[in-house]
Order: sequence, then C-alpha cells, then structure tokens
Amino acid sequence: MGGHYLHVEWHTAECAKHPGAPCGDVTDCRRGLDGAMFACVDGIGSGMRARIAAQMCAPRLIELLRLDFSLRRAAATVAADMQKLRDPQKPFAAFSVGRIRPDGMATVLAYEAPPPLFVGRREASVLPGRPIESPGALVNEYLVQLDAGDGLMLLSDGITQAGIGGAWPDGWQAERAAQFLTHCLNQNIPPRQLPETLLRQARQFNDRGGDDCTVALAYCRRGVILNLLTGPPADRARDAAVVRRWLDAPGLKVVCGGTTAEIVARQLGLPLSIEPHPSSLIAPPRYELPEIDLVTEGAVTLNQAYNLIDEDPAELREDSGVSELVSLLNAADRINIFFGQAENAAARDISFRQQGILTRRRLIPLLAERLRAAGKMVVVENV
Repeated sequence: MGGHYLHVEWHTAECAKHPGAPCGDVTDCRRGLDGAMFACVDGIGSGMRARIAAQMCAPRLIELLRLDFSLRRAAATVAADMQKLRDPQKPFAAFSVGRIRPDGMATVLAYEAPPPLFVGRREASVLPGRPIESPGALVNEYLVQLDAGDGLMLLSDGITQAGIGGAWPDGWQAERAAQFLTHCLNQNIPPRQLPETLLRQARQFNDRGGDDCTVALAYCRRGVILNLLTGPPADRARDAAVVRRWLDAPGLKVVCGGTTAEIVARQLGLPLSIEPHPSSLIAPPRYELPEIDLVTEGAVTLNQAYNLIDEDPAELREDSGVSELVSLLNAADRINIFFGQAENAAARDISFRQQGILTRRRLIPLLAERLRAAGKMVVVENV
C-alpha cells in the first residue's frame, strides 16, 4: 500500500473584481493513489458570465485526468476547445492544470495563464517552461521535483497584471510576485496564509479596480498514514500473511475488533489484555497490546466513531477507544483499511440491529466515504 506518503495541502484565496459579485476564477483539487490533481481556471471577463465559463472548464479538466487521460492530452483537449470560444459572448477560460505524484514529481500545463511559482522553504521563483505541441493552441509545460516543505503556486492573471498602467506599467508580473513571496517565506508566514497574503499585496496595486484575482498553493508535506485492521481475513490460512503486511505498512497501527486483536496478538506472540478501568459509560473498553498504537472492540466502536467523525474535537472530552480512534482518523492524511471478510456470527444478533449498529460490511464503505469527504485519501482492501 505504498511507502512514504507525500500529502498535498490545497490553500486558496480569491477576490472578485467588483465587491459582492461572483469571482470569475475557479480552483479545484482532487487526491488519488497516483497523486494530487489540481486546476486554476480564469473565465473571460468578470462576474457571473466569467464564473460560469470557469465552472464549465475546471471540472472537465479534473474529470479527464480521473479518466486516465495524460496531463498533456487533457490540457490539449480542453485548450483546443477553448480556442474555438475566443469570443466575449462565449464561455472561454484560461487555465493552469497540474499533478503532483506521490514521489513529488510535479507537472503544470498552462494555457493563456501565468507561469506557476516554485515555493521552497526560503525562496520562491518562477518556473521555466517550454511550449508543447498542442493542435491549435499554445500550451506551456512546467516540470519540477518537489519534496516535503515545497509547493507550487498557481496565479490568475488578475495577480500578474495588478497595477498595470499605474503602480507597475507592465503589471506586477510573476517575477515580482515571486520576490514578494520570498520575502513572506523569510518572515516565516505559514503556507496556509501565503495565498491570502500575496492576493492582498496584489490588490493594493489596483487603484483602478483591477480584475478577478486568485492564488492557489499546492503545498507538500510528509503525510500521516494510519493502517486500520478490522475483521479476521476470509481465509484463516492467510492470517499470518495479512497481519505481517499490515505490520510492515508504514504508519500508525490500529486494530478494531476483539477476534482480530486475538489474531494479531497470536502472530506477535504478545499478551492481549482488556482496559482495566475504562472511564466511559458509553464506549466499549479498549484492549492493550504492546507495539500497537490502538486496539479497540469492533462494530460498536466503529459505529460510534462514524457518528462522531464530523463533530468538533473539543466536544470529545471523554477518554475512550472511540474518542482516541476519532482523533487518529482526524489526524491522518491517508487511511489504509485492511478489511477482513470473514463472517461474524455476532453481527447477525438481532440486538445489534435493535440498537442501530451497522455491520462492518455496511459501515466501512460509509466511513470511507465520510473520510474522503473530509479530504483524506482512503484505501480499502478486502482481505
């Protein structure tokens, strides 16, 4: 299930040309096993017409990538269509679209859009690009290797053209934006605040109104991985192999299920004990197993965690297996669920249904969906 995981945070800031009007720029970011895909799209003009043009373009770029189009093919396809729409009455949009792979290799393709900025720990710079063959449209390609602590910043031309004809006769330009960003990095401004800080600076140059402005930062950091093992494997003969693969996966180790915990304890040759003095009156007691980060009961704990995953963490005041599981799930960026397929006779008990406790088979897909909605990468493997 992969080695070290490079997690991509997505931070954006936007501002419409006219106060109260919709911004004509749209950003999007999706994460998958092959990395993060993202786009910054600038609809022609401003206001609702521009917004609609951008909203038509951005999802199409991301969907083509999701359908396994190469980045070049996706960009060339959409750029060729945009060339036919170069008319203020039609939904034309400029765009930058990119992908950062799990190993940090990053590519951005820009059509009628400013070049992306490389954001290092202490310095920012404009990435050098090269034109690529694209029928009927000029598309520039930018390549860079990123590591934890690096990022890519995409700009709409409202940023690079800020101050045009005024403070900057030729506009602020990407180079000056990069210089300002370097200053911000040396002031130790955190990554999540960089887009808003840069946007605010650009807007100061627009004494004549300017344009819609958008800044988007794809920032890389070492991701937190959680490996959740729940339910015995379908084939008992595979117990040792499944536990070994789960143990060998990098990241935190969590077991949900008494029978599953017994299997892990047996494979490790370590004693499994139950929490001697549980403080919660609602959550099932935890187990204790040396070398494992968290061991809990199965169905009830997972159901309660599912019910609490969207709640304010400050509300979870009690110390229990449920609150600890919720905290770990919230802290993780990538969650690998090793889902044992063995039948659980206890789950068929009518009292479970009476209490509204979903079986693991029904709950795990729901939990995965809720975690993905929270921006996490979730990989479910049936074992």
